[in-house]
Amino acid sequence: MNKRYSGIIIGMLMLFVSFTFAQEQPSLRDRADELYSRYEYANAVKLYTKLVDTRKPRLQDLERLADSYWKMNDYESAENWYARVVQQANSSPQNLLRYGEVLKVNGKYAEAKKQLEAYAVQTGDASFVAVQIAGCDSALRWMASPTLHKLKNEAAVNTANSEFAAFPVGDQAYYAGEPTDGVSGKTYGWTGNAFLRVYTASLSSEGSLSAPSFADADINGGEYHVGPIVSEEDGNTLYVTRTYTGKDGERQKVSGRRYRTQLLELYIYQRKNGAWVAEPFAYNNVKEYSVGHAALSADANVLYFASDMPGGQGGTDIWFTERQSDGSWGTPINAGPTVNSAGDELFPGIGPDGTLYYSSDGFPGMGGLDIFRSTGSKSQWSTPENLKYPVNSASDDFAYLVYGEDGTGFRGFLASDRRGGKGGDDIYSFSLDKPKIIIILRGTTSDKATGDRLPATAVTLFDGEREIVAKQQSNHEGTFEFVLDKDRDYTVLGQKEGYHADSAKVSTQGITKSDTLEVALLLEPVFQVGQTFELENIYYDFDKHNIRPDAAVILDELVRTLRDNPTLKIELSSHTDSRGSHAYNEALSQRRAQSAVDYLVSRGIARDRMVAKGYGETRLVNRCADGVSCSSAEHQANRRTEVTVLEY
Repeated sequence: MNKRYSGIIIGMLMLFVSFTFAQEQPSLRDRADELYSRYEYANAVKLYTKLVDTRKPRLQDLERLADSYWKMNDYESAENWYARVVQQANSSPQNLLRYGEVLKVNGKYAEAKKQLEAYAVQTGDASFVAVQIAGCDSALRWMASPTLHKLKNEAAVNTANSEFAAFPVGDQAYYAGEPTDGVSGKTYGWTGNAFLRVYTASLSSEGSLSAPSFADADINGGEYHVGPIVSEEDGNTLYVTRTYTGKDGERQKVSGRRYRTQLLELYIYQRKNGAWVAEPFAYNNVKEYSVGHAALSADANVLYFASDMPGGQGGTDIWFTERQSDGSWGTPINAGPTVNSAGDELFPGIGPDGTLYYSSDGFPGMGGLDIFRSTGSKSQWSTPENLKYPVNSASDDFAYLVYGEDGTGFRGFLASDRRGGKGGDDIYSFSLDKPKIIIILRGTTSDKATGDRLPATAVTLFDGEREIVAKQQSNHEGTFEFVLDKDRDYTVLGQKEGYHADSAKVSTQGITKSDTLEVALLLEPVFQVGQTFELENIYYDFDKHNIRPDAAVILDELVRTLRDNPTLKIELSSHTDSRGSHAYNEALSQRRAQSAVDYLVSRGIARDRMVAKGYGETRLVNRCADGVSCSSAEHQANRRTEVTVLEY
């Protein structure tokens, strides 16, 4: 998971780091390892990819390459490489655990469960992954039938850094974010980004955020992290989470690097004579525990917060304090074992009807922090209910806040570092309204060679940004069904072991009334040695051999096929049209085939599983031989790439 400040209330501020640099003339591995140790993962992968392009790659190189992609949030590539890591003879059980986590991020919960169960068998510690395995089972059900929540990335305020915890006050909203322009000076060494500051943004009547700017300097005066923030209804009293700036934090040394632990504290700001005056929450104790992430009951007489103070259920718990007759806050009380777990509970929020929303990693969920709801008050709560998909994802989901509710639905904000965002943690607005029209997608999964239906095929529905909308398996009749939104573009992908994946595009643009769309997915079997099939829509520009972006998308499906069928070996052949000499076309097609193989190697497929072969113009698919006049489209059909099964 991308564990930034948002996911951890008790964190380490890396205030000083020392590195041991390599020798004057470092080897390729020395340079890769140094880049890795300096968190320069994007540069490290370029070197590790070269190091592992050998018949017997070094396990640590493969592990660090996979981990680098994980740290870069390129989870598709991380999955490719971890699939190879766990096949190595000396691979540790920890790699099974990480592979399972990667699969969860990619929405492959059934596959993730297998890896987590293998970890439990090898280590004998089934209890360690019991909650994750239970979450896999739940996620499969939730992704097959998503809730009606509609999420929208608030792109006008989100950046390549982190933004989270939007809190509306009138026609504006406060939120926490990492500045991108360097105006805040110091940076947080763990992420390399600026320390958090409080922002304000305009809030439209439709619930969108725009025109971000720094909040008042009085609020943003802290040296380290400032935010998140909540407000009483009149906007004149704020509760702000800050990182303690004193020198009492514990110093420690980990893996040759020195750290100082700085805990979180809560400050109460009141507007007096046009300025903000801050006073510390009476129960801060930065030498022993953190306090932060405040939330208020509707009448502002109960203050909820997250803390790891003694007396809790596990890591970080939800606590509360009641306002006394003199306006002070009473002794904190733990919200109880129903809503708190042995894990971490964070980011409480109280809805208009008094419902408690919060995030936890201690109950079965989809991965990382999941958002839960519970009804009640103080220390008496109902059993927490997971808000399911798409509110929750395989990443960290938190800071869920409902601020508008009526008879037709409600709206609010949440934060997530899920795939498809603009950067780290992003703010998403959400709504849940009764649909006016219903659009159904019905489909079938079949064997392309025989026409027989293929049950138990994994079918994934993506939106136009290649983000997962829903996922299910085709039933025993090889059929599936999804509910679509209007005015959206989709891709539906079918995958099954032993078959090359198939996909199709579907659009609801222009549909104005309830309708049912149909699609057929035809999966090519890859069992038979000697079988040849074409990679459709992989084309090369005339006289060129580079991999075009549209071809890379198709080759990525071949990557998945090879990754999911580790014993499969192929010949990848390229063919040209008849223009040019025979010798030139043969050489050109060889370069094209080699380019395709090189691309697959860069995506995690071992080179010894593939043979590149160029056939030039010797295997034309139409009449366009030498001397025959043909259209550009007819010539293009001959510039193709094919796959032949050599071994399975």
